[in-house]
Amino acid sequence: MTQRSANPMLRRARIMLRRHGPQARVWRRRIAIVGGAILVGLVALLFAHLSDLAGELFLEGARRWWWAPLAVTPPGFALLVWITRKYAPLAAGSGIPQVIAASRDPDRGMDRLVSARTVCTKFFLTIGSLFLGASVGREGPTVQIAASIMGYAHRVMAVPLRASVYIAGGAAGVAAAFNTPLAGVAFAIEELAAAYEQRMTLLVMAAVLIAGMVSLGISGDYVYFGEMRQTLSARDALIAAPVAGVFGGLAGGLFSRLMLGAGVTSFAPMRWMRARPILFAGICGLVVAMLGTCTGLTWGTGYRTAHALISGADVPLWFGAAKFLASLATAVSGLPGGIFAPSLSVGAGVGDMLRNIFPSYPPGAIVLLGMIAYFTGVVRAPLTAVIIISETTASRGLMLPLLASALTADFAAHLICKERLYHGLSRRFITPSHGAG
Repeated sequence: MTQRSANPMLRRARIMLRRHGPQARVWRRRIAIVGGAILVGLVALLFAHLSDLAGELFLEGARRWWWAPLAVTPPGFALLVWITRKYAPLAAGSGIPQVIAASRDPDRGMDRLVSARTVCTKFFLTIGSLFLGASVGREGPTVQIAASIMGYAHRVMAVPLRASVYIAGGAAGVAAAFNTPLAGVAFAIEELAAAYEQRMTLLVMAAVLIAGMVSLGISGDYVYFGEMRQTLSARDALIAAPVAGVFGGLAGGLFSRLMLGAGVTSFAPMRWMRARPILFAGICGLVVAMLGTCTGLTWGTGYRTAHALISGADVPLWFGAAKFLASLATAVSGLPGGIFAPSLSVGAGVGDMLRNIFPSYPPGAIVLLGMIAYFTGVVRAPLTAVIIISETTASRGLMLPLLASALTADFAAHLICKERLYHGLSRRFITPSHGAG
Protein backbone atom coordinates (compact mmCIF):
# COMPACT_ATOMS: atom_id res chain seq x y z
CA MET A 1 0.00 0.00 0.00
CA THR A 2 1.47 3.38 -1.01
CA GLN A 3 1.84 6.26 1.47
CA ARG A 4 -0.59 8.37 -0.60
CA SER A 5 -3.35 5.78 -0.20
CA ALA A 6 -2.51 5.26 3.48
CA ASN A 7 -2.86 8.95 4.38
CA PRO A 8 -6.64 9.21 3.68
CA MET A 9 -7.22 6.02 5.63
CA LEU A 10 -5.22 7.42 8.55
CA ARG A 11 -7.18 10.65 8.46
CA ARG A 12 -10.48 8.73 8.44
CA ALA A 13 -9.29 6.62 11.38
CA ARG A 14 -8.41 9.76 13.34
CA ILE A 15 -11.82 11.28 12.60
CA MET A 16 -13.55 8.08 13.69
CA LEU A 17 -11.47 8.02 16.88
CA ARG A 18 -12.42 11.61 17.72
CA ARG A 19 -16.09 10.84 17.12
CA HIS A 20 -16.36 7.46 18.77
CA GLY A 21 -13.18 6.91 20.79
CA PRO A 22 -12.70 7.36 24.55
CA GLN A 23 -12.23 11.15 24.14
CA ALA A 24 -15.51 11.59 22.23
CA ARG A 25 -18.33 13.55 23.84
CA VAL A 26 -20.61 10.52 23.92
CA TRP A 27 -18.11 8.63 26.07
CA ARG A 28 -17.51 11.64 28.32
CA ARG A 29 -21.25 11.94 28.81
CA ARG A 30 -21.55 8.26 29.70
CA ILE A 31 -18.73 8.56 32.22
CA ALA A 32 -20.41 11.64 33.73
CA ILE A 33 -23.74 9.81 34.03
CA VAL A 34 -22.28 6.67 35.61
CA GLY A 35 -19.85 8.48 37.90
CA GLY A 36 -22.42 11.09 38.93
CA ALA A 37 -25.10 8.48 39.66
CA ILE A 38 -22.72 6.37 41.78
CA LEU A 39 -21.75 9.45 43.78
CA VAL A 40 -25.42 10.42 44.18
CA GLY A 41 -26.17 7.00 45.67
CA LEU A 42 -23.26 7.22 48.12
CA VAL A 43 -24.00 10.78 49.22
CA ALA A 44 -27.72 10.03 49.59
CA LEU A 45 -26.93 7.10 51.90
CA LEU A 46 -24.52 9.20 53.99
CA PHE A 47 -27.10 11.99 54.17
CA ALA A 48 -29.80 9.54 55.26
CA HIS A 49 -27.59 8.03 57.96
CA LEU A 50 -26.55 11.40 59.42
CA SER A 51 -30.11 12.76 59.23
CA ASP A 52 -31.50 9.73 61.07
CA LEU A 53 -28.74 10.00 63.67
CA ALA A 54 -29.52 13.70 64.23
CA GLY A 55 -33.22 12.93 64.69
CA GLU A 56 -32.49 10.11 67.14
CA LEU A 57 -30.13 12.27 69.19
CA PHE A 58 -32.79 14.97 69.45
CA LEU A 59 -35.48 12.50 70.54
CA GLU A 60 -33.15 11.04 73.15
CA GLY A 61 -32.47 14.50 74.54
CA ALA A 62 -36.16 15.41 74.54
CA ARG A 63 -36.96 12.23 76.48
CA ARG A 64 -34.35 13.02 79.14
CA TRP A 65 -35.07 16.72 79.47
CA TRP A 66 -38.63 17.50 78.35
CA TRP A 67 -38.05 21.24 78.70
CA ALA A 68 -34.90 21.35 76.54
CA PRO A 69 -36.69 21.85 73.16
CA LEU A 70 -38.49 24.91 74.52
CA ALA A 71 -35.11 26.43 75.33
CA VAL A 72 -33.12 25.22 72.33
CA THR A 73 -35.43 24.89 69.30
CA PRO A 74 -36.63 28.54 68.92
CA PRO A 75 -33.15 30.15 69.04
CA GLY A 76 -31.85 27.22 66.98
CA PHE A 77 -34.36 27.97 64.23
CA ALA A 78 -33.34 31.63 64.28
CA LEU A 79 -29.63 30.74 64.11
CA LEU A 80 -30.01 28.32 61.18
CA VAL A 81 -32.10 30.81 59.20
CA TRP A 82 -29.49 33.53 59.90
CA ILE A 83 -26.71 31.24 58.64
CA THR A 84 -28.76 30.31 55.58
CA ARG A 85 -29.57 33.91 54.65
CA LYS A 86 -25.99 35.08 55.21
CA TYR A 87 -24.02 32.31 53.54
CA ALA A 88 -26.36 30.41 51.16
CA PRO A 89 -29.82 31.98 50.79
CA LEU A 90 -30.64 29.62 47.90
CA ALA A 91 -30.35 26.66 50.27
CA ALA A 92 -33.60 27.58 52.05
CA GLY A 93 -36.62 25.33 51.85
CA SER A 94 -37.09 22.04 50.06
CA GLY A 95 -34.59 22.17 47.20
CA ILE A 96 -36.98 20.85 44.56
CA PRO A 97 -38.13 24.36 43.50
CA GLN A 98 -34.47 25.32 43.08
CA VAL A 99 -33.87 22.38 40.74
CA ILE A 100 -36.95 23.31 38.68
CA ALA A 101 -35.67 26.89 38.43
CA ALA A 102 -32.12 25.75 37.59
CA SER A 103 -33.38 23.68 34.67
CA ARG A 104 -34.60 26.90 33.04
CA ASP A 105 -31.00 28.13 32.68
CA PRO A 106 -28.61 25.21 33.30
CA ASP A 107 -25.29 27.08 33.22
CA ARG A 108 -26.33 29.91 35.50
CA GLY A 109 -28.27 27.51 37.72
CA MET A 110 -25.05 25.56 38.26
CA ASP A 111 -23.38 28.70 39.60
CA ARG A 112 -26.24 29.68 41.90
CA LEU A 113 -29.12 27.34 42.63
CA VAL A 114 -27.20 24.07 42.71
CA SER A 115 -23.71 25.37 43.37
CA ALA A 116 -21.34 23.50 45.66
CA ARG A 117 -21.65 26.20 48.32
CA THR A 118 -25.44 26.05 48.25
CA VAL A 119 -25.77 22.27 48.46
CA CYS A 120 -23.02 21.83 51.07
CA THR A 121 -24.81 24.36 53.26
CA LYS A 122 -28.07 22.53 52.56
CA PHE A 123 -26.52 19.20 53.56
CA PHE A 124 -25.34 20.31 56.98
CA LEU A 125 -28.17 22.69 57.87
CA THR A 126 -30.85 20.09 57.06
CA ILE A 127 -29.10 17.75 59.49
CA GLY A 128 -28.99 20.64 61.95
CA SER A 129 -32.73 21.22 61.48
CA LEU A 130 -33.45 17.60 62.39
CA PHE A 131 -31.13 17.93 65.40
CA LEU A 132 -33.45 20.72 66.57
CA GLY A 133 -36.61 18.65 66.09
CA ALA A 134 -37.81 20.54 63.01
CA SER A 135 -40.57 18.85 61.01
CA VAL A 136 -38.49 18.44 57.87
CA GLY A 137 -37.48 15.62 55.55
CA ARG A 138 -34.24 14.90 53.71
CA GLU A 139 -35.77 13.85 50.38
CA GLY A 140 -36.21 17.35 48.89
CA PRO A 141 -32.67 18.41 49.88
CA THR A 142 -31.39 15.14 48.41
CA VAL A 143 -32.92 16.15 45.07
CA GLN A 144 -31.04 19.48 45.09
CA ILE A 145 -27.78 17.86 46.21
CA ALA A 146 -28.10 15.11 43.59
CA ALA A 147 -28.80 17.61 40.80
CA SER A 148 -25.64 19.49 41.81
CA ILE A 149 -23.54 16.31 41.83
CA MET A 150 -24.74 15.38 38.35
CA GLY A 151 -24.07 18.90 37.10
CA TYR A 152 -20.51 18.94 38.42
CA ALA A 153 -19.87 15.47 36.98
CA HIS A 154 -20.78 16.82 33.54
CA ARG A 155 -18.64 19.92 34.01
CA VAL A 156 -15.62 17.85 35.04
CA MET A 157 -16.04 15.77 31.89
CA ALA A 158 -16.48 18.92 29.76
CA VAL A 159 -19.99 17.95 28.68
CA PRO A 160 -22.45 20.82 28.04
CA LEU A 161 -25.13 21.20 30.69
CA ARG A 162 -28.78 20.71 29.77
CA ALA A 163 -31.96 20.70 31.78
CA SER A 164 -32.01 16.90 31.51
CA VAL A 165 -28.81 16.72 33.61
CA TYR A 166 -30.58 18.27 36.62
CA ILE A 167 -33.72 16.24 36.03
CA ALA A 168 -31.72 13.02 35.94
CA GLY A 169 -29.79 13.99 39.06
CA GLY A 170 -32.95 14.91 40.96
CA ALA A 171 -34.68 11.69 39.92
CA ALA A 172 -31.66 9.68 41.03
CA GLY A 173 -31.84 11.51 44.36
CA VAL A 174 -35.46 10.45 44.90
CA ALA A 175 -34.61 6.86 43.96
CA ALA A 176 -31.68 6.72 46.39
CA ALA A 177 -33.49 8.55 49.21
CA PHE A 178 -36.49 6.19 49.27
CA ASN A 179 -34.80 3.14 47.68
CA THR A 180 -37.54 3.38 45.02
CA PRO A 181 -36.19 3.49 41.43
CA LEU A 182 -39.61 3.60 39.74
CA ALA A 183 -40.62 6.59 41.87
CA GLY A 184 -37.51 8.42 40.68
CA VAL A 185 -38.55 8.02 37.05
CA ALA A 186 -42.13 9.07 37.79
CA PHE A 187 -40.92 12.10 39.73
CA ALA A 188 -38.74 13.19 36.82
CA ILE A 189 -41.69 13.01 34.44
CA GLU A 190 -44.35 14.57 36.67
CA GLU A 191 -42.58 17.13 38.78
CA LEU A 192 -39.14 18.14 37.53
CA ALA A 193 -39.69 18.20 33.75
CA ALA A 194 -42.37 20.55 32.46
CA ALA A 195 -42.14 18.78 29.11
CA TYR A 196 -40.49 15.38 29.20
CA GLU A 197 -38.19 15.16 26.19
CA GLN A 198 -37.47 11.80 24.62
CA ARG A 199 -33.72 12.44 24.69
CA MET A 200 -33.87 12.58 28.50
CA THR A 201 -34.99 8.96 28.72
CA LEU A 202 -31.58 7.28 28.68
CA LEU A 203 -30.02 9.83 31.00
CA VAL A 204 -32.83 9.63 33.56
CA MET A 205 -33.15 5.85 33.47
CA ALA A 206 -29.40 5.27 33.72
CA ALA A 207 -28.95 7.71 36.61
CA VAL A 208 -31.93 6.34 38.53
CA LEU A 209 -30.95 2.69 38.10
CA ILE A 210 -27.28 3.24 39.01
CA ALA A 211 -28.08 5.37 42.08
CA GLY A 212 -30.73 2.84 43.09
CA MET A 213 -28.32 -0.07 42.72
CA VAL A 214 -25.70 1.71 44.85
CA SER A 215 -28.30 2.31 47.57
CA LEU A 216 -29.57 -1.26 47.29
CA GLY A 217 -26.08 -2.75 47.35
CA ILE A 218 -25.01 -0.91 50.51
CA SER A 219 -28.21 -0.65 52.56
CA GLY A 220 -29.89 -3.84 51.38
CA ASP A 221 -33.33 -4.50 49.94
CA TYR A 222 -35.31 -2.74 52.65
CA VAL A 223 -38.89 -1.41 52.42
CA TYR A 224 -38.97 2.19 53.69
CA PHE A 225 -42.19 1.95 55.73
CA GLY A 226 -42.24 -1.84 56.11
CA GLU A 227 -44.42 -4.30 54.25
CA MET A 228 -48.20 -3.87 54.34
CA ARG A 229 -50.10 -6.75 52.75
CA GLN A 230 -53.69 -5.71 53.50
CA THR A 231 -56.04 -5.19 50.57
CA LEU A 232 -59.53 -3.83 49.98
CA SER A 233 -62.40 -5.52 48.21
CA ALA A 234 -63.74 -3.79 45.11
CA ARG A 235 -66.82 -2.64 47.01
CA ASP A 236 -64.81 -1.24 49.92
CA ALA A 237 -62.36 0.48 47.57
CA LEU A 238 -65.18 2.16 45.64
CA ILE A 239 -66.37 3.75 48.88
CA ALA A 240 -63.14 4.45 50.77
CA ALA A 241 -60.87 5.67 47.95
CA PRO A 242 -63.02 8.68 46.89
CA VAL A 243 -63.69 9.69 50.50
CA ALA A 244 -59.99 9.56 51.34
CA GLY A 245 -59.16 11.41 48.12
CA VAL A 246 -61.50 14.30 48.88
CA PHE A 247 -60.55 14.59 52.54
CA GLY A 248 -56.81 14.23 52.04
CA GLY A 249 -56.75 16.30 48.86
CA LEU A 250 -58.49 19.25 50.49
CA ALA A 251 -56.11 19.09 53.46
CA GLY A 252 -53.05 18.86 51.20
CA GLY A 253 -54.33 21.70 49.01
CA LEU A 254 -54.78 23.82 52.12
CA PHE A 255 -51.16 23.20 53.12
CA SER A 256 -49.95 24.25 49.66
CA ARG A 257 -52.10 27.35 49.64
CA LEU A 258 -50.85 28.43 53.07
CA MET A 259 -47.25 27.75 52.02
CA LEU A 260 -47.53 29.80 48.84
CA GLY A 261 -49.55 32.52 50.49
CA ALA A 262 -47.11 33.00 53.38
CA GLY A 263 -44.60 34.60 51.03
CA VAL A 264 -46.94 36.98 49.23
CA THR A 265 -49.90 37.72 51.51
CA SER A 266 -50.68 41.34 52.34
CA PHE A 267 -51.95 40.35 55.81
CA ALA A 268 -50.32 42.96 58.08
CA PRO A 269 -48.88 40.62 60.77
CA MET A 270 -47.33 38.39 58.11
CA ARG A 271 -45.84 41.39 56.30
CA TRP A 272 -44.33 42.55 59.60
CA MET A 273 -42.83 39.11 60.28
CA ARG A 274 -41.51 38.73 56.70
CA ALA A 275 -39.56 41.94 57.26
CA ARG A 276 -37.95 40.31 60.32
CA PRO A 277 -37.04 36.81 59.06
CA ILE A 278 -34.79 35.85 61.98
CA LEU A 279 -37.42 36.76 64.56
CA PHE A 280 -40.06 35.01 62.46
CA ALA A 281 -37.92 31.85 62.39
CA GLY A 282 -37.64 31.97 66.18
CA ILE A 283 -41.43 32.27 66.50
CA CYS A 284 -41.89 29.29 64.16
CA GLY A 285 -39.37 27.36 66.25
CA LEU A 286 -41.39 28.16 69.38
CA VAL A 287 -44.55 26.81 67.70
CA VAL A 288 -42.73 23.60 66.75
CA ALA A 289 -41.24 23.25 70.23
CA MET A 290 -44.59 23.76 71.98
CA LEU A 291 -46.37 21.28 69.72
CA GLY A 292 -43.64 18.69 70.14
CA THR A 293 -43.38 19.12 73.89
CA CYS A 294 -47.14 18.86 74.37
CA THR A 295 -47.68 15.91 72.03
CA GLY A 296 -44.34 14.09 71.96
CA LEU A 297 -45.18 12.97 68.39
CA THR A 298 -44.58 15.85 65.97
CA TRP A 299 -40.78 16.00 66.04
CA GLY A 300 -38.67 15.39 62.94
CA THR A 301 -39.76 13.48 59.86
CA GLY A 302 -42.58 11.61 61.62
CA TYR A 303 -41.36 8.36 60.09
CA ARG A 304 -41.77 6.29 63.25
CA THR A 305 -45.35 7.40 63.85
CA ALA A 306 -46.31 6.80 60.21
CA HIS A 307 -44.76 3.34 60.35
CA ALA A 308 -46.65 2.58 63.56
CA LEU A 309 -49.96 3.69 62.04
CA ILE A 310 -49.45 1.52 58.97
CA SER A 311 -48.71 -1.41 61.28
CA GLY A 312 -52.01 -0.87 63.09
CA ALA A 313 -50.86 0.97 66.23
CA ASP A 314 -53.16 3.42 67.99
CA VAL A 315 -52.19 7.09 67.84
CA PRO A 316 -54.18 10.05 69.21
CA LEU A 317 -56.76 11.31 66.72
CA TRP A 318 -55.28 14.80 66.73
CA PHE A 319 -51.85 13.65 65.52
CA GLY A 320 -52.51 14.57 61.86
CA ALA A 321 -53.61 18.11 62.71
CA ALA A 322 -50.69 18.66 65.10
CA LYS A 323 -48.15 17.36 62.57
CA PHE A 324 -49.76 19.57 59.91
CA LEU A 325 -49.15 22.67 62.05
CA ALA A 326 -45.60 21.63 62.96
CA SER A 327 -44.75 20.98 59.29
CA LEU A 328 -46.29 24.28 58.18
CA ALA A 329 -44.44 26.26 60.86
CA THR A 330 -41.17 24.61 59.86
CA ALA A 331 -41.73 25.06 56.13
CA VAL A 332 -42.52 28.78 56.28
CA SER A 333 -39.67 29.52 58.69
CA GLY A 334 -37.02 29.51 55.96
CA LEU A 335 -35.06 26.52 57.27
CA PRO A 336 -33.37 24.19 54.78
CA GLY A 337 -35.37 20.97 54.68
CA GLY A 338 -37.95 19.08 52.67
CA ILE A 339 -41.64 18.31 53.10
CA PHE A 340 -41.80 14.82 51.55
CA ALA A 341 -41.47 12.74 54.72
CA PRO A 342 -43.49 15.11 56.94
CA SER A 343 -46.28 15.10 54.33
CA LEU A 344 -46.38 11.31 54.36
CA SER A 345 -46.56 11.44 58.16
CA VAL A 346 -49.42 13.96 58.11
CA GLY A 347 -51.12 11.76 55.52
CA ALA A 348 -50.83 8.79 57.88
CA GLY A 349 -52.57 10.94 60.48
CA VAL A 350 -55.31 11.71 57.95
CA GLY A 351 -55.66 7.98 57.31
CA ASP A 352 -55.91 7.40 61.06
CA MET A 353 -58.89 9.78 61.18
CA LEU A 354 -60.47 7.89 58.29
CA ARG A 355 -60.15 4.62 60.22
CA ASN A 356 -62.88 5.92 62.52
CA ILE A 357 -65.17 6.43 59.51
CA PHE A 358 -64.46 2.93 58.21
CA PRO A 359 -63.91 0.88 61.39
CA SER A 360 -64.60 -2.46 59.71
CA TYR A 361 -62.11 -1.91 56.86
CA PRO A 362 -58.48 -3.11 57.01
CA PRO A 363 -56.80 -0.33 59.05
CA GLY A 364 -53.44 -0.35 57.29
CA ALA A 365 -55.08 -0.01 53.88
CA ILE A 366 -57.13 2.98 55.03
CA VAL A 367 -54.01 4.66 56.44
CA LEU A 368 -52.30 4.28 53.06
CA LEU A 369 -55.27 5.84 51.29
CA GLY A 370 -55.01 8.83 53.61
CA MET A 371 -51.24 9.05 53.09
CA ILE A 372 -51.46 9.05 49.33
CA ALA A 373 -54.38 11.48 49.25
CA TYR A 374 -52.71 14.09 51.45
CA PHE A 375 -49.31 13.69 49.77
CA THR A 376 -50.91 14.11 46.34
CA GLY A 377 -52.80 17.15 47.58
CA VAL A 378 -49.52 18.77 48.61
CA VAL A 379 -47.22 17.91 45.68
CA ARG A 380 -49.89 17.38 42.97
CA ALA A 381 -48.07 14.44 41.41
CA PRO A 382 -50.47 11.48 41.63
CA LEU A 383 -48.36 8.99 39.67
CA THR A 384 -45.30 9.69 41.80
CA ALA A 385 -47.41 9.38 44.95
CA VAL A 386 -48.82 6.00 43.93
CA ILE A 387 -45.42 4.58 43.07
CA ILE A 388 -43.73 5.94 46.21
CA ILE A 389 -46.41 4.52 48.51
CA SER A 390 -46.55 1.17 46.74
CA GLU A 391 -42.75 0.80 46.69
CA THR A 392 -42.18 1.99 50.26
CA THR A 393 -44.86 -0.33 51.69
CA ALA A 394 -44.81 -3.26 49.22
CA SER A 395 -48.58 -2.75 48.89
CA ARG A 396 -48.93 -3.63 45.21
CA GLY A 397 -52.31 -5.21 45.87
CA LEU A 398 -53.67 -1.73 46.58
CA MET A 399 -52.45 -0.09 43.37
CA LEU A 400 -55.90 0.60 41.91
CA PRO A 401 -57.45 2.00 45.13
CA LEU A 402 -54.32 4.10 45.67
CA LEU A 403 -54.53 5.46 42.14
CA ALA A 404 -58.23 6.27 42.54
CA SER A 405 -57.56 8.09 45.79
CA ALA A 406 -54.62 10.00 44.29
CA LEU A 407 -56.55 11.15 41.22
CA THR A 408 -59.48 12.24 43.39
CA ALA A 409 -57.11 14.10 45.71
CA ASP A 410 -55.46 15.87 42.78
CA PHE A 411 -58.85 17.18 41.67
CA ALA A 412 -59.89 18.15 45.22
CA ALA A 413 -56.60 19.96 45.91
CA HIS A 414 -57.03 22.00 42.74
CA LEU A 415 -60.23 23.43 44.21
CA ILE A 416 -58.23 24.86 47.13
CA CYS A 417 -54.93 25.74 45.45
CA LYS A 418 -54.78 26.24 41.68
CA GLU A 419 -50.98 26.35 41.51
CA ARG A 420 -48.73 23.36 42.09
CA LEU A 421 -46.60 23.91 45.18
CA TYR A 422 -43.10 23.25 43.87
CA HIS A 423 -43.66 25.16 40.65
CA GLY A 424 -45.13 28.09 42.55
CA LEU A 425 -42.16 28.16 44.91
CA SER A 426 -39.71 27.85 41.99
CA ARG A 427 -40.79 31.24 40.65
CA ARG A 428 -39.12 32.86 43.65
CA PHE A 429 -35.79 31.53 42.39
CA ILE A 430 -36.24 32.49 38.74
CA THR A 431 -34.74 35.88 37.88
CA PRO A 432 -35.74 37.72 34.67
CA SER A 433 -32.58 36.45 33.02
CA HIS A 434 -33.52 32.88 34.00
CA GLY A 435 -36.93 33.28 32.49
CA ALA A 436 -35.48 34.50 29.24
CA GLY A 437 -33.24 31.47 28.90
